[in-house]
Amino acid sequence: MTIQWFPGHMAKARREVTEKLKLVDVIFELVDARIPYSSRNPMIDEIIQHKPRIVLLNKADMADKAVTEQWLRYYREKGITALAINSQAGTGLKQIVQESKILLKDKFDRLKSKGVKPRAIRAMIVGIPNAGKSTLINRLAGKNIAQTGNRPGVTKSQQWIKIGKELELLDTPGILWPKFEDQQVGTKLAVTGAIKDTILNLQDLAVYALRFLEKHYPERLQERYKLSELPEEIVELFDQIGDFRGCRMPGGYVDYDKVAELVIREIRTEKLGPLSFERPEDLSSSVYEIEGDSQK
Repeated sequence: MTIQWFPGHMAKARREVTEKLKLVDVIFELVDARIPYSSRNPMIDEIIQHKPRIVLLNKADMADKAVTEQWLRYYREKGITALAINSQAGTGLKQIVQESKILLKDKFDRLKSKGVKPRAIRAMIVGIPNAGKSTLINRLAGKNIAQTGNRPGVTKSQQWIKIGKELELLDTPGILWPKFEDQQVGTKLAVTGAIKDTILNLQDLAVYALRFLEKHYPERLQERYKLSELPEEIVELFDQIGDFRGCRMPGGYVDYDKVAELVIREIRTEKLGPLSFERPEDLSSSVYEIEGDSQK
């Protein structure tokens, strides 16, 4: 399955991020904790270069906790500050300002020595669509400032948002890269909802998701759909799920489109529990390489 999606406003957003970079002290790079690697935009390294950054693994409640810990260790080893957060519930958000202060201490000490009055930390939030940027901003601000929506491409423009006296945020539209060199990256983004369903083949997506669950979370798959064992043939697996959930067409045949839609929806709504679709160990076979920062 080939996935490409790069709306025009995203190309514009990249230019705007580059232009505004000099106005901020630190970058908050928001990724999906279920796919911390695939939900990174590889253009970000190129755009922000050596600007200090904090990687925020959002939706950590939806990810496998043990795998998220692996990712946090991975980032630490790369010299990158990373935090697991849940912007919906507000978990882990206090650490963002604390870590920003640590990261920027030397810079602000230099400014103070030159007689510059203390000011709020200026940060830019970047990330792919549907990563939860607007929800994070609203949580930090304590009120609904940024527009939110459980679909990609809600934020279309930039805005400065004051978060108390210590932080000012520059929100930016989500940026998705124009070409997926590794098609599995696009597939993982699609499974977790970062790409509009209207351009997807949900059956292909469900096949990928079910095969992944068979390998990494077989017990959950069997429990959810009351399977005594997992069949080798994917068609048989579709049939058994369709039988159990009543996904049938006139004539009694299993409706594979409905089965696919059901599986993807239940993955996204955590009916199969918290899931992580990639691990740091998977990166050895990937096209992209995450660049480390010498931040401290």
